[in-house]
Amino acid sequence: SSGINAEYGGATYVSIHNGGGVGWGEVMNGGFGMVLDGTKEAGETAESMLHWDVSNGVCRRSWDGHHLARSAIAKTQETVPGYNLTHCVVADDALLKDL
Repeated sequence: SSGINAEYGGATYVSIHNGGGVGWGEVMNGGFGMVLDGTKEAGETAESMLHWDVSNGVCRRSWDGHHLARSAIAKTQETVPGYNLTHCVVADDALLKDL
């Protein structure tokens, strides 16, 4: 979904392709590219897209439970207007034992 979401953020193009670093035939990956022509608008779009792309990766790692990623996302959410993320909630192991 990263590549598809990038289209809405201002990417010049998006790509959806097989493989990537995890093995051919295993997963579908997405990416984006941008043409930066030196205009103010292109600079604003680049800043937005690069922020989004990096934060998207950090957010996924925070959902995996990485404490530094959680901290980084919390700080980003406090400092970037309009940046709203779904945070994961870690289940209490004691509650899971009773399931």
